Amino acid sequence: MKEILLVGGMNNILFWVVYIVFFGALIYFMAYRPQQKQKKQQEQLLSSVAVGDSVLTTAGFYGVVIDMTEDTVIVEFGNNKNCRIPMQKTAIVQVEKPDAN
Repeated sequence: MKEILLVGGMNNILFWVVYIVFFGALIYFMAYRPQQKQKKQQEQLLSSVAVGDSVLTTAGFYGVVIDMTEDTVIVEFGNNKNCRIPMQKTAIVQVEKPDAN
């Protein structure tokens, strides 16, 4: 009788271990992994920014990069040459390279 209870207890423990591992893997593949992939894409985007590129900012403004340092860029907005705003590189969400023509 004691052996039957012991085997039942082991099955119960094994069930919970498999249950926890399954949901841990599920959380990894649905939350953590896509977040890391998105972070890597953002880093690649920011490393490709160069002077003369047209950019879209997180605020929804389109502009042209006229100067940049390691972590900041100066963006010129519109046709007004006096509208130049320094901002962090992380505020850039899209980059368009100028045509080579």
